[in-house]
Amino acid sequence: MNGRNEEDRRIYERSARLILLLALREVCPGARLRIEHSIGHGVYMNVSGVSLTAALVRRIEQRMHEIAQKDLPIIKSRWTRRQAMDYFAQQGQEDTVRLLGYRPFEHFDVYTCDGLSEYFYGDMAASTGEIRSFALRFYYPGMVLLLPGDDLSGEPAPFAERPQLMRTYAEANEYSRILQCESAADLNDIIVRGDARMFIRVNEALQDRAIAQIAERIVARGARVVFIAGPSSSGKTTFANRLSIQLRVSGKRPVAISLDNYYLNREDVPLGEDGTPDLECLESIDVPLFNEQLVELLAGREVELPRYSFQTKRREAQGVKMRMAEEDILLVEGIHGLNDALSCDIPSEFKFRVYVSALTQLNLDGHNRIRTTDVRLMRRMVRDHRTRATNALETLQMWDKVRAGEEKYIFPFQEKADVMFNTSLLYEIAVLKKYAYPMLSAIGTDSPYYTRARRLCKFLHYFKDLEEESEIPPTSILREFIGGCSFYET
Repeated sequence: MNGRNEEDRRIYERSARLILLLALREVCPGARLRIEHSIGHGVYMNVSGVSLTAALVRRIEQRMHEIAQKDLPIIKSRWTRRQAMDYFAQQGQEDTVRLLGYRPFEHFDVYTCDGLSEYFYGDMAASTGEIRSFALRFYYPGMVLLLPGDDLSGEPAPFAERPQLMRTYAEANEYSRILQCESAADLNDIIVRGDARMFIRVNEALQDRAIAQIAERIVARGARVVFIAGPSSSGKTTFANRLSIQLRVSGKRPVAISLDNYYLNREDVPLGEDGTPDLECLESIDVPLFNEQLVELLAGREVELPRYSFQTKRREAQGVKMRMAEEDILLVEGIHGLNDALSCDIPSEFKFRVYVSALTQLNLDGHNRIRTTDVRLMRRMVRDHRTRATNALETLQMWDKVRAGEEKYIFPFQEKADVMFNTSLLYEIAVLKKYAYPMLSAIGTDSPYYTRARRLCKFLHYFKDLEEESEIPPTSILREFIGGCSFYET
């Protein structure tokens, strides 16, 4: 497998999880595993039915390596719906039984290894011997499965503790508890019962409350500049608009500055590895001018903000004059907002940093998680098709480059944020489905992105369509992608 291919990396992770299930079956009979979310190059998970300790986790890891050494075959077979549901009911995997009950097909591909059969949405390795590089680490109260970095044949990536991220996921799990929705089957049940309208309202209200709390923290800090950063399709623009409203409620007057206007003229932008201008790197921004003007604005003096033209790829001759009043708060949205180097001349007490991302808290079932990157990709696909007439294939072609920029310029700084805001909505996949599925299913077998498109289509099959789209408020994060957002649409 090519470690730089995203689909190969997913095959590797799924297969490593199967090896973990095999080891857990032997070391901790009766224990139940739940995959939670990614953390760095690892996957965090909880285990019920047993009290994990560092020593026990080391035993499980040792057994995993022994299973990998045995090079046991992983066999794919086609089961009927009834056969699969009966088997998983016997195994006590009621979440999987309910999930399969909603999938609109009578047959399923099930993978079996050493007598253990599991359902995974996506291809697997041919044998356990293909999965040699991994480590297992105790991380109270659960554990982390560590996987290799760029090269799947290399050593497992070292564990990097991310307390902010873990707290944000814990908050997301609390939202799931309040809404009584932890899996795709839970969401489908809500839709079938006709409870979707109230579900949407409460989900949106929880986000409103979180944004109001962030505004209160900004005001209490006395911050004058708020930096908003996050990966692609996280809903940063809508979040910034909603935060502005909450700041006005507190008597502040938010004003926005676009980092895009501080781009260097195109001929001065450094080149990336592919030989094209790297607009993602910090060096593409006129950082000295940005800092100089921040200092002037905070001192109450007038400045002429630059204006950048994406048509000419140069800064325009005349900018926009601006002065800040005492009650004004600057909102700066851009991917480098968490990087100290962007605003090095401004003391920390004047700054407040918000990391915005769509941290999906919904699972398919206990053994199949929903990746944040998949949801963001579908958000981007739907928005680009609506606003730029871009088809799914074009979005897929640029997505890997976008992801590489995130890994380099955004994720390393996320723990520097004063607060993380999760823009994910538990109901959104059931809405995105009707937009994304036709686009993905149109990608043919001759496309290099067919495997990815097919996997996403299989993933969407698990979700019922949510028809109550009119219930989604015009200020919702989701409106930024499906349309009807009152902040920038009439």
